[in-house]
Amino acid sequence: MSQRPASRHYVTVAVASMIGTTIEWYDFFLYSTAAALIFNKLFFPNYDPLVGTLASLATYSVGFFARPFGGVVCGHFGDRIGRKSMLLATLLLMGIPTILIGLMPTYRQIGPWAAVLLVILRILQGIAVGGEWGGAALMSVEHAPAGRKGLFGSLPQAGVGIGLALSSLAMAQVSRLPEADMLSWGWRLPFLASAFLLGVGWFIRIRIAESPVFERVLSAGERSTAPLVTVLKLHPRATLQVIGARLAEVSWFYLVATYTLTYATTQLGLSKPTILHAVVAGAAAQVIMVPLLGYLGDRIGQRRVYGLGAVCLIAFAFPYFDLLQRRDAVSVWFAVVPALSIVAAMMYSQQSALFAAQFPAAVRYSGISLGVQSAGAVGGGLTPLIAAALVARSGSTTGVSLYFVALGIIAVACTLGMSEARAGE
Repeated sequence: MSQRPASRHYVTVAVASMIGTTIEWYDFFLYSTAAALIFNKLFFPNYDPLVGTLASLATYSVGFFARPFGGVVCGHFGDRIGRKSMLLATLLLMGIPTILIGLMPTYRQIGPWAAVLLVILRILQGIAVGGEWGGAALMSVEHAPAGRKGLFGSLPQAGVGIGLALSSLAMAQVSRLPEADMLSWGWRLPFLASAFLLGVGWFIRIRIAESPVFERVLSAGERSTAPLVTVLKLHPRATLQVIGARLAEVSWFYLVATYTLTYATTQLGLSKPTILHAVVAGAAAQVIMVPLLGYLGDRIGQRRVYGLGAVCLIAFAFPYFDLLQRRDAVSVWFAVVPALSIVAAMMYSQQSALFAAQFPAAVRYSGISLGVQSAGAVGGGLTPLIAAALVARSGSTTGVSLYFVALGIIAVACTLGMSEARAGE
């Protein structure tokens, strides 16, 4: 009888983290999709179509470069005053800018200031996501019982797939409108819907308890006065390993979820709904696969599953583009769905438990946030631009595939050097 309330508690925390993460990533991915498909016309209409697309993707990228700052700031306070407070703060910092984007004037109304305001709001989104991930991951992992940290740590990761699916589905629906309606008011609706999601997320997160691991750090008087400095001085190897392992996964994910939208519609002539529906299907499949793979990580080890995912990335780097270039819906689905639900999911599902295990509890929020968000800034922020530049330069996707083969090799090497211990055990 005594075990049942505790069981319900850590399940509740994990589900709450997943729902909150879903809402935050819905907001973040919504911008990514709009940047690839719409914002070049609304905020950079005087540019050549290719240059306008690159400029739009550049505004998308600034959110990633803000993520390490968010990770460092929230990591410091998450290690000093608690994980829960940072989850509430980042939820507001993500939701409010998303709503404001939906209300923003465009270039036609206020000229270049529209792009300036867009960049500012995107930076705030980046800070929010940079701080949010570490808190959501640690709340799930540190509440979970021994031997099940991979499973429960994977649930916030599953929220990312739900957020991607919802945002892609929302944009797919408004893209069915006549283009004049979509560009004048239709694109705003998914952003304004974030007001409702913000209320739901706040209600859920305010009700969960603080991490028991952090509570033990407090009671033992083990808090670091400068967590980031401690991480850099005492755990540089672990930080670099997290960056190297994460870089492959995050770069691959944003290649599929963001750059593919631009490449498929502008280079291959595929319709927006065709590629968006494939992304929705891949994200939906990822939601199912991530907890299953998290459970598998508990059985055979997170390092092993992560390393296998990196090997799959290496193997799929060339076939992915070969399938897209067949230019039919079935081939697009055979490219995008496995790319998200198998290749990305094998790595992403392990990150909460595996990366948390590389740092002691007193500086864990700072350590994982610094490593994950630094990789996210490079991999997520630059990948669409790197891929677009490589394709524009050579007229071929060979360079992009070779780039991902190299990232996969780096990920394998970094994963082999990591500890397999479970955080909090």
